[in-house]
Amino acid sequence: MNKLFVVCGPTATGKTELALNLAKKFSGVLVSADSRQVYRQMDIGTGKDKHKTGNILGYDLVSPRDEFSVAAYVKFARRAVRQIWRQKKLPILVGGTGFYIKGVVDGIGTSSVPRNLNLRKSLEKKSAEELFEILSAEDPIKAASMNQSDRKNPRRLIRAIEVARKVLSIKYQVLSIKADVLFVGLKADKKVLDERIEKRVQQRLSQGFEKEVKNLLKSGVRWEDQSMQSLGYRQYKDYFEGKVDKQIFVRKWESEEQKYAKRQMVWFKRNRRINWFDISKRGWQKKVEKLVKKWHN
Repeated sequence: MNKLFVVCGPTATGKTELALNLAKKFSGVLVSADSRQVYRQMDIGTGKDKHKTGNILGYDLVSPRDEFSVAAYVKFARRAVRQIWRQKKLPILVGGTGFYIKGVVDGIGTSSVPRNLNLRKSLEKKSAEELFEILSAEDPIKAASMNQSDRKNPRRLIRAIEVARKVLSIKYQVLSIKADVLFVGLKADKKVLDERIEKRVQQRLSQGFEKEVKNLLKSGVRWEDQSMQSLGYRQYKDYFEGKVDKQIFVRKWESEEQKYAKRQMVWFKRNRRINWFDISKRGWQKKVEKLVKKWHN
């Protein structure tokens, strides 16, 4: 059976670095599973670091002015995985977007529900509270499962309503992938992870993040675009418009990245197949390599 290796976990744990090292040892090809790295022209803020990572599939799939869905990602990633298998190499799915990984490995029944532009237009002026009330009436289970952040996010609420209405009349099915899958997850305690996130934000600022955002705006990208809802870019808006000083912007970015890491762990902990490794422990890389070697052989 074909094999698929998955490296996952919260942001700033060194997933890509580990995947690159293992790719050299096991003839692997990386496929990014990061919802922020699909956009072109958004390299620094999304952590592509192309000069270090080389060619990773899944980077630069769409314009930052376009929307992108999990359905589009699953279609791309599965096609990429099949191509890597044909090359007799090991596909390595690496990233922190749990929904993308789930879509590729297990399939997601709602991922192939197409956008309904007429519905979206009819809902776009409603408040988050109104949208949540509509969702509660149409899909109470989905509404009850949403956290406070989701309940205040109009885009996510509209998508949930869109899916709820469509699956009432049509059953969608995306089958799980036929492969022997090994999951490796990287983690660290909160203090270590918070420090790594703060260091990485400072690094991205020093690499020219502000110039990158200004170039995006000059090229016609709008603050309202889906791409600009990404962490860092979204927080930069208030600083760019003079509403807050730089220190407040940077702290807000760091804080939101730290909250995101916490949400990522909540998501990944649901998956009992993940083999977890604490990056603050000595020798963890060797243990990962030993596990992969045993599975791969």
